[in-house]
Amino acid sequence: MNIFDIILIGISLSMDAFAVSICKGMTFYKNRYKNAIIIGLYFGIFQALMPVVGYLIGYKFHDLIANIDHWIAFFSLLFIGIKMIKGAILNENIVDDSINYKTMIILSLATSIDALIIGITLSFLNVNIIFSMSMIGIITFILSFIGVIIGNKVGERFGVKSQIFGGFVLIIIGLKILFEHLNLI
Repeated sequence: MNIFDIILIGISLSMDAFAVSICKGMTFYKNRYKNAIIIGLYFGIFQALMPVVGYLIGYKFHDLIANIDHWIAFFSLLFIGIKMIKGAILNENIVDDSINYKTMIILSLATSIDALIIGITLSFLNVNIIFSMSMIGIITFILSFIGVIIGNKVGERFGVKSQIFGGFVLIIIGLKILFEHLNLI
């Protein structure tokens, strides 16, 4: 596996975090760069560490994780999506400038479950796991940062409607993950 392959894996793994970052960015009305850095760090660190965890677990536990990863991701994204829609409808600001660490950990785990599985796969290949995890983390950080900024620009323009839309996007991502793992799509 070469550097180009690792970069493609990093981009692919970061797409869920990118989409969630856009949704989170829609809810910010100030401190967008600070929040973009924080969100980028959460997603980047989790996306970097999960392949290492998977690498260490190896193939032995693949079936156990593969049987529940889609449920964990689905329920986490469903919960956050519903919370986001409810907050918009009730005119509650569900995200403050400090970034709620519980929400961020749930989102980071939900968007990095696939990285855990990739780590298991990487354990069977001749790869440098430190280089791989670094690339995946850096790519995810950059794309998540950009996603927050994009989402913030959309959110400024469309306000509550963008928060409701963002909540539905999170739910759809959760459903997509669930349906893919259940071979329904």
